[in-house]
Amino acid sequence: MSDLYLDSHRELQDRSDTRRLADRLDEALVHDTITESEKMFIESRMMFFMASVDERGHATCSYRGGDPGFVRVVDEHTIAFPNYDGNGMYQSMGNVLNTGQVGILFIDFERPQRLRFNGEARIDHDDPLKAAYPEAQFVVRVRAREIFGNCPRYIHKMKLVEHSRFVPKSGCQTPVPGWKAGEWVADVLPKNDPARDRTRDVL
Repeated sequence: MSDLYLDSHRELQDRSDTRRLADRLDEALVHDTITESEKMFIESRMMFFMASVDERGHATCSYRGGDPGFVRVVDEHTIAFPNYDGNGMYQSMGNVLNTGQVGILFIDFERPQRLRFNGEARIDHDDPLKAAYPEAQFVVRVRAREIFGNCPRYIHKMKLVEHSRFVPKSGCQTPVPGWKAGEWVADVLPKNDPARDRTRDVL
């Protein structure tokens, strides 16, 4: 059995008489090796949620999106994904540099399914995979500590309407988000920010 549970988890399990159930789920579901079916699921996703924590114990959660396949399984314990241009706050990625501890949730909203992927992340500005991701700032690799599926009963079923036009693609100029074209941030944009290029589409 893993070291998934702490005293605080046990306290609530005991109050609800779920300790035995929790132990069974740990024994049956929790692992640190990516299976073939999990690989197929992860690499078919076009988004995930990632929680991270800083050295103060302050947590944040971010949405990460891309084209299907933007998350790659690089070995039986490790996934990799690009970091694209964002708001410049680097809260999640700063936490990766700080503690490295992340919790990732992959979800399929059309055929309700979800997969938890908890582990230790690291940033590499010179990762060889970076060349495969147009406009990527760097690549993040996460080594699994715990992988397990969750009951999907509360996932609301949804259908994709359209893919984001902001996902960078080779041979295609990425549009600028409307907020970055605002005068209120014009004087503080990085020198090489695409938003400084007035020939780009603004959406």
